[in-house]
Amino acid sequence: MTAHVAVLMGGLSAEREISLRSGEACARALESEGFAVTRIDVGHDVAQVLAGVKPDVAFNALHGRFGEDGIMQGVLEMLRIPYTHSGVLASSLAMQKDIAKTVMAAAGVPVPKGSVVHRLEAAKAHVLEPPYVLKPVSEGSSFGVFIVKAGRSHPPQELAASDWAHGDLMLAEQFVAGRELTCAMMGDRPLEVIEILPVSEDFYGYDAKYAKGGSKHVLPADLKQNIYQQVQELAFAAHRALGCRGVSRADFRYDDRPGGTGELVVLEVNTQPGMTETSLVPEMAAYAGFSFGELVRWMVEDASCDR
Repeated sequence: MTAHVAVLMGGLSAEREISLRSGEACARALESEGFAVTRIDVGHDVAQVLAGVKPDVAFNALHGRFGEDGIMQGVLEMLRIPYTHSGVLASSLAMQKDIAKTVMAAAGVPVPKGSVVHRLEAAKAHVLEPPYVLKPVSEGSSFGVFIVKAGRSHPPQELAASDWAHGDLMLAEQFVAGRELTCAMMGDRPLEVIEILPVSEDFYGYDAKYAKGGSKHVLPADLKQNIYQQVQELAFAAHRALGCRGVSRADFRYDDRPGGTGELVVLEVNTQPGMTETSLVPEMAAYAGFSFGELVRWMVEDASCDR
């Protein structure tokens, strides 16, 4: 019997448009692999919709709040519908960047130094000596992220805006100069390491992530063998420390500049990384010999409850 997969997409977060693209790409790939697919644009009535659809598996292609933060996972657990990616606790932990850092650091994973501050406090005066980074504690896709450069006289005034939509709490971290690296996990298997070279930004921001030509990907990353292996080992360690399942992706900074610190740190772990045509995980999986269809099939076959 053909398995029936509900692809959960869209949703209620700031990352809605990216989720729609991820979900549609995955839905088409699953159909090409022979699955029966129902596309669900997730709203507040998702539990009732799923109860009516009665899928065998839920493919969670949501990004951000209400989809990647343990809430959707809890709904699926209550409905006893097997689902992809991480479970309730790991999803919630990874989405809350400050708590995720504490858990990873306790497991020996190096993370940038920093603290949580209110956005209005961060708008009044520098909360760290520049350069530093400010980012919402529970957003993804680089929404609401600021790089405060050395020599800047005042902090970002956008944080004080009345229409600020990314929450009141910000994570302030020391800026780690150097190279942007990423490594995905497929179960307990680290994939290869990519170096990301943004074309027109100082960091891997929204446009670099999702606009065609917004960034160049070097796969495999040109690193010394011991550093390359260390990145893979840390991706696994972070995945395991947070209790992730299925596919996840860890993002790194590595300062190998002449006279640099040599620091290699994990910035964050994405429990539901993008699955669009410009996304990193499908690229890493392809390098490992998995077509896009084979990757999403593996994810469906890996799905379960009690994750």
